[in-house]
Amino acid sequence: MSKILDLLIPARCASCGVPGAPCCATCQTAWGSLSEIIRGPTAGLVPVYALAPYADEARRLILAYKERGRRDLAPSFGRAVAEALAQLPDPEPEPCLVPVPSRRSASRVRGGPHVRRVAEECVKALRDKGKPATVAPVLNLRSGVRDAVGLSRAQRSANLDGRIRLAPGACRGKVVLLDDVITTGATAAACTRFLDISGIHVSAVVALAAAG
Repeated sequence: MSKILDLLIPARCASCGVPGAPCCATCQTAWGSLSEIIRGPTAGLVPVYALAPYADEARRLILAYKERGRRDLAPSFGRAVAEALAQLPDPEPEPCLVPVPSRRSASRVRGGPHVRRVAEECVKALRDKGKPATVAPVLNLRSGVRDAVGLSRAQRSANLDGRIRLAPGACRGKVVLLDDVITTGATAAACTRFLDISGIHVSAVVALAAAG
């Protein structure tokens, strides 16, 4: 059915509108080499990397994916992350991706946990190349977490304090925490610390984009 719909209503690039694919080849180049991102909450805790600044094509693609129902972008995001993982210092031959969790209300609007979907597409891309990888969605958020948009760094930290919980699951290999956008770094730091006290060491945080 999806192939028939593609013929009747061809996909358009969510960034530039060119017909043919959810993300055209030109806009896909928005995801470049990994850049290390320095944020106060994660400094000295865990290295943080992003594939692009949160601007221009990258921003349009992420907003289309998160807020405008363009779930068809997940495979292109996943491929970009798969390529980026090979650029990590001392890359793990079998990475375990732990997606940053979303609020339940946000997940319902977005058709499910959107970062987890990217992680799953990343694993598919890696396995297609014969590279083993796993997804471990072991983080959940308790009720009471507010939308982080517009919150300061201190408010973001307080927003998550005591509201992250461990879900059933196992992490094998080098654990990489995956997020969509790094802003203040408070969320990445909170998730990393919680995993650490749970006996799970995070070797790096990788995000599609970094704001600021």
